[in-house]
Amino acid sequence: MRFKLIVALVNPDITDEVVDKAKTAGATGDVIIPARGSGVSESKLFGISIVDKTDVILFVVEEHSANRILNAMKLDCNLCEPGRGIAFLIDIERVVGLEHQIEKIKDRLKNEQL
Repeated sequence: MRFKLIVALVNPDITDEVVDKAKTAGATGDVIIPARGSGVSESKLFGISIVDKTDVILFVVEEHSANRILNAMKLDCNLCEPGRGIAFLIDIERVVGLEHQIEKIKDRLKNEQL
């Protein structure tokens, strides 16, 4: 079984929505890391840069589900709108520790193939 990492950098206001849509589309778990960052239009107040709060959400997903999950996040969470966030896929060479989720992933894939 092959896996991909979906990384979503999103406005904290939509974190729960992104996680819900990803899980509905096939993600079996997530990690949320609070962060901060700045985009193209950096704001300054009294000469000090103002950075936006961001959540980094990580999903390790089975490769056949990756595009469906990413597209669900894009469409259902409006990631194309400025200030909402971005998401991208990264190939994973090897994974350990997902043994407890593999049966659930196999069942979902089997049901999708029928």
